[in-house]
Amino acid sequence: MNRKKHPYKPSSPNVTLSRFRFQAGLGTAVVAGLFIGIVCFLLVRNYSLSRIADPLEPAELTKLKKQLQLQPDNNILKNRIRTFDKNLRQRFMFHRKFSHTGGHLLLLGLILFFIGARTASTFAKEKLTLHPPAAVETQRKDNHLAFWLVVGLGLVIAGSAVALIAGRPIKINFADISAPDPSLDEFEKYWPRFRGPYGLGISATHDVPVTWDTATGKNIIWKTEIPLPGHNSPVVWQDQVFLTGADKKSCNIFCFHAGTGELLWQRELKPPIPSDNPESLDVMEDTGSAASSAATDGKRIFAIFANGYVAGFDFQGKQLWFKNLGIPLSNYGYASSLALYRNLLLIKYDQEFNDQDKPQSKMLALDTRSGNIVWQMPRPVPGSWTSPIVVETKKGPQLITCGIPWVIAYNPATGEEIWRAECLNGDIAPSPVYARGIVYVISPSSEVFAIRTDGRGDVTKTHILWIAEDGIPDICSPVTNGKLLFLLTTDGLLTCYSVPDGKKLWEEELDEDFQSSPTWVADKLYLLSDKGTMIIVNADSRFHKIGTAELREKSTCSPAFVEGRIYIRGKKHLFCIGKKPDH
Repeated sequence: MNRKKHPYKPSSPNVTLSRFRFQAGLGTAVVAGLFIGIVCFLLVRNYSLSRIADPLEPAELTKLKKQLQLQPDNNILKNRIRTFDKNLRQRFMFHRKFSHTGGHLLLLGLILFFIGARTASTFAKEKLTLHPPAAVETQRKDNHLAFWLVVGLGLVIAGSAVALIAGRPIKINFADISAPDPSLDEFEKYWPRFRGPYGLGISATHDVPVTWDTATGKNIIWKTEIPLPGHNSPVVWQDQVFLTGADKKSCNIFCFHAGTGELLWQRELKPPIPSDNPESLDVMEDTGSAASSAATDGKRIFAIFANGYVAGFDFQGKQLWFKNLGIPLSNYGYASSLALYRNLLLIKYDQEFNDQDKPQSKMLALDTRSGNIVWQMPRPVPGSWTSPIVVETKKGPQLITCGIPWVIAYNPATGEEIWRAECLNGDIAPSPVYARGIVYVISPSSEVFAIRTDGRGDVTKTHILWIAEDGIPDICSPVTNGKLLFLLTTDGLLTCYSVPDGKKLWEEELDEDFQSSPTWVADKLYLLSDKGTMIIVNADSRFHKIGTAELREKSTCSPAFVEGRIYIRGKKHLFCIGKKPDH
């Protein structure tokens, strides 16, 4: 009996390609779907862990800080806080990188899933007839190729997932997000801004020399000429010392080697688009165009000048960003120094009132990575020379600023005003200082005010603890350890106050003129006169002069104290002073 053969239709190249695409698309969608599920699980888990590791308000760190307020001299407790804070920040950076990488991998998985699903859906509609053995063999080869294509794709995606789980996220360029932030130990070890860590004029270093002389070379490690004039103070981080200088033609930043004094690089601030009408500003010689000290976050260095130019550089001298804040309305020239809070560069841009008698002053926070404005707040004050400080209080971080007539505290993260006190008069130059919940501010040549920082709103009538009127500076900023407060006037009157009650303990005439602010180093005060004589006295409730040392060059800049060395900017030279063995 004749068997009727089943008819068949040979597979065309288009049918074979359609079958291959369907199998590849289906496999891709399945693998991508599994990958999406894994990444979502890991992201949810990372979010839960990051809430525990959030360094902003961890309960354990808050508890340790409260203990430190009761035991301010407990060095073991201080080290525990520093170590704990460093670990929290490292965990925070890990979870943040994990989230960024996971988000990109999730997006990749979704894209591949939709591509695979769409492909499989499109080519599943092909109706294929039965095939002879040759056609079946062709289909088997197509299936084999599609299988290995999907396996290869799965291995690539699985490798990304393993990297995510292992804590090594795919490197993504997010403006140095992978670079670790400096620890508290590093921040306090170096001299990252005007008057050192936190802008308080207190150094963590020890074994600083009390005698030197440039005439004999005693304890002078090196001396280097500065290319351009300026009245700003040295900023030191690791083996680099930063200064700025300017003339009528250009604004420059310099980087010197801390060990040798070699000028490593010099860079002029360059606007992205050159101006047809260069910014210019007439300033007093005593102020100059480069009076503001630079600041560093340990990864970048920032500089600002009298004409409103501000820029960020990396440590190799590459200009990362530039911003022109505009020429300030000022009778003397802009001279406030920079402050930092986390990834924010804080600028107190105080100016005189305009022709309509309206304030032009403002407080700005720029992103340290891009220079973009994160927040800005108008300030109801005229121009001033004071520099802001950021302090950690019982109520959280506060940005403390001074300008007639207000002392104003802001939230440094948002610019929200926290409190204000009306107490200032005159040309405000001395910057505020802080210790143990109290900020000390100067109304030049008139009064010093001790103000509690735990208030809200206008605290003029409720939070001023005491007022003193003797030995009040007009330029030099004060210094305190929370027990004693020292004031230094331009004509050389050094006065010591008891912090708890504002009682004057002693005063002493030093027979020198001063514009540099005093610095507290170990148990000593270092006082640099205008002619370059350093007077060293005990930081004590009784006056005792230890000695003097000669720079033999005029200086109006506050020194930097780092790792047993002193960096002093003279009128023409940068000096490095440290103990040298006697020969």
